Amino acid sequence: MPKATERQDAIQKLASLIKDIEFAMLTTVEANGSLRSRPMATQKTEFDGTLWFFTRGDSPKVEEIDRQHQVNLSYANPNKQAYVSISGTATLVRDASKNKELWNPLYKTWFPDGLDDPQLALLEVEIDKAEYWDFPSSKVVQVVGFFKAMATGQSYKGGEHEKVSLH
Repeated sequence: MPKATERQDAIQKLASLIKDIEFAMLTTVEANGSLRSRPMATQKTEFDGTLWFFTRGDSPKVEEIDRQHQVNLSYANPNKQAYVSISGTATLVRDASKNKELWNPLYKTWFPDGLDDPQLALLEVEIDKAEYWDFPSSKVVQVVGFFKAMATGQSYKGGEHEKVSLH
């Protein structure tokens, strides 16, 4: 288990990388063992190592998560050259007060009855570990670094790549 300061640093770094990315690709395991991914809107809430997603309680992903709680979330922000892969444990949550806390009227597109929709539920994903690639330099700096690596025969290190554990 990481020290409290290491865990908090990892949470802050992950929060900074995913804060502007609206959608993650959620990957679950189907009954036959194959992987299945679909886009999910990450709820805007204070990030503390747990991510929240609205879902229909009767959706296939819920059945898949009931069988296998381990999931993967992939985030990509090509404009900022930031990529994050998150492994975690997903749980279906039916909590009217949490629904209300996270609700946005735009979600009526998917849940026409809004907060009164009987199938409205949340997926809570508690992060176990993550891996990220962060290349904050401008494209010009990246290209110069790439060609410098080619000329010197050294490997290109254009940014930050790290594996972190929250548990």
